[in-house]
Amino acid sequence: MKILGLDYGHKRIGLAYADELGVACPIAAAVEADFEARMAHIALEIGRRKPDMLLVGYPYNMDGSASQKMKEVDEFIAALKARFNLPVETSDERLSSFQAEADMAAFAPKKSRKKSVAARQKYRRSGDIDSRAIAIVLQDYLDNKR
Repeated sequence: MKILGLDYGHKRIGLAYADELGVACPIAAAVEADFEARMAHIALEIGRRKPDMLLVGYPYNMDGSASQKMKEVDEFIAALKARFNLPVETSDERLSSFQAEADMAAFAPKKSRKKSVAARQKYRRSGDIDSRAIAIVLQDYLDNKR
């Protein structure tokens, strides 16, 4: 099953993809200036990759309760369903961004603290962390389906 994973955010939508091999890989995030342009970016990826379904990271609070952001994510899911006519599932995204940042830091060359902070800010703006985070969520989803 081919799945496109999405990590919704106000400014960026992280993207990851998994094909029949069952390995999730981050892909270029939708970082365009406005929501419609980000949706067009997603449409291009859907056209290119032909997923069977979409998986959206769902933002639970750490205690498992509903977060304030869930309403926004629900609206995003409704927009995805209306526009792309694909099944959409959700998966818990707690700590995925934290894990993505930790993974990136673990493999980054040793730098001064000032340069390290600047690098993290660059990764955030580029959407790399968002895409890596949804790749973690997507891989967990795939592993739990097996």
